[in-house]
Amino acid sequence: MSEVVNKGKLAKEASRILVGVDTEVKNNALELIADQLIVDKDTILLENQKDLETGRQNGLSESVLDRIRLNEKRIQDMADAVRLLIQLKDPIGENLENIEKENGLIIKKNRVPMGVIGMIYEARPNVTIDAATLALKTGNAVVLRGSSSARYSNIALVHSIHRALQNSALPMEAVQLLEDTSRETAKELFHLKEYLDVLIPRGGKNLIDTVVRESTVPVIETGAGNCHIYIDESAEKSMAEEIVINGKTQRPSVCNAIETVLIHEKWFAKHGQGLLLILDHHGVETYGDETVCQEFSAAKPATEEDWYTEYLALSVSVKIVKSVDEAITHINQYGTKHSEAIITNDERNAEIFQTRVDAAAVYHNASTRFTDGFEFGYGAEIGISTQKLHARGPMGLEALTSSKFFVYGNGQIRK
Repeated sequence: MSEVVNKGKLAKEASRILVGVDTEVKNNALELIADQLIVDKDTILLENQKDLETGRQNGLSESVLDRIRLNEKRIQDMADAVRLLIQLKDPIGENLENIEKENGLIIKKNRVPMGVIGMIYEARPNVTIDAATLALKTGNAVVLRGSSSARYSNIALVHSIHRALQNSALPMEAVQLLEDTSRETAKELFHLKEYLDVLIPRGGKNLIDTVVRESTVPVIETGAGNCHIYIDESAEKSMAEEIVINGKTQRPSVCNAIETVLIHEKWFAKHGQGLLLILDHHGVETYGDETVCQEFSAAKPATEEDWYTEYLALSVSVKIVKSVDEAITHINQYGTKHSEAIITNDERNAEIFQTRVDAAAVYHNASTRFTDGFEFGYGAEIGISTQKLHARGPMGLEALTSSKFFVYGNGQIRK
């Protein structure tokens, strides 16, 4: 029996134990996990250093290394996110609908766990904690498959989870990690339909496209983040500058950072040079259309590929447009349906933009960096869904549930 099948089977067995577990029991296990992360932080950081050293030797970019990197604050943030999860309402058992039929049948629709969640993800070891704790809170088991770039970190984090679960009433087998990070293991996970109820990829476009294309397990698609900010003609100069700089530079290696700035031609004529100079001052490399390159000598000509690119680095594409309609057309063509923003004082243009842009989160006068489970009050997230079925946007507890009909009778038969 392969590692994938064995761990899938163990997770399936654990999921049957988790069904019906009281919220108090689940929350106690989560509290133990949060505590154990702090107890084990030195070990976790040592293992994380191994990943960072290996990554440097393998020539990983600084943006990828940043996604892998852990420090005391990030471990504390993980523990805090778990504790916030404890405070959130447990969705399992929630009554969604009641129907009373004329023949006396009573039909109730309630939230239930999905069963076993498969999670395949790249780099960021915090996903190990997010996925495991969200799954446990919703009564699900989880099979985790991280990338080779964070292998040591993920193993250390799951060891901490297991030590915590050994002291809880939940089965340790509810959280499984595939330590073999080969492509063969990933492909086997894609077809583990006997044991997995859903598979969630979280990472770059290539990973997500591969999972969606090859998996026979149902997939919740979490998309890459080619996010845009459109600066409308009436946008306040200081607000636009602050939001663009925050969206691009606050943490450029994450999926809700902006990758393209669209600027109304009249706003650009007044303030464009200043904005581009500020970006340059922050170390941002600009790829611009013809107008941008004419007005800003440091800009490099943007290619068609640039408009599609999720840089995940201090690089940005800049395009000048004539109207909100042109901005919307560009975003709907090149965007990844993740997070988009308009900066404007024109309420009508804001309404048009937010209605017609096809994305999971659409902002008016705010940074796209807020598209995050923690910021939205979900405690943590298992990913940001860019599809439209079942879940969309940051996926918290409710996204990891299904529904079940409970039907009560007293001898009714169908005639």
